[in-house]
Amino acid sequence: MQQATLGPVEVVPGYEREQLVEKMGITITECGPDLVVGRMPVAGNRQPVGLMHGGANAVLAETLGSLAAWIWAGTDRIIVGQELSCTHHRAVRSGEVVGECRPLHRGTDSATYEIAIRDQRGQLTCTARLTCALPRSRARGGGRAVGRGAGSGVT
Repeated sequence: MQQATLGPVEVVPGYEREQLVEKMGITITECGPDLVVGRMPVAGNRQPVGLMHGGANAVLAETLGSLAAWIWAGTDRIIVGQELSCTHHRAVRSGEVVGECRPLHRGTDSATYEIAIRDQRGQLTCTARLTCALPRSRARGGGRAVGRGAGSGVT
């Protein structure tokens, strides 16, 4: 299935079949100004030894944090990740993980988010921190503004 939107963000026409979130199996279940939540299966996102790949956590974290930054700054802007750090606390072997993203700082030029990723038992498996740059001068083609801090529905 090709996505025309990811949360409140319209996918630029022509790139609908190239979205990493689809390849990773990520679904967004909540997308608001103070909380963005997404799920990702372990299956298809493993290391050769059978554990969930740490890079999959990074993809989930950056996806959730970027969506949160878009909601804050407006989806007509291009949001770019500046720094991402992930601390992996425990291995995940099966099922799915759930990431919850909350703001730590929301400014004019940057925003920082903490993403807590938990397994199906609710145990913390990864903590990530993402800082996004919020450039003002570059408009994003095909996007529509949601407005600073406005809530959005999930698609």
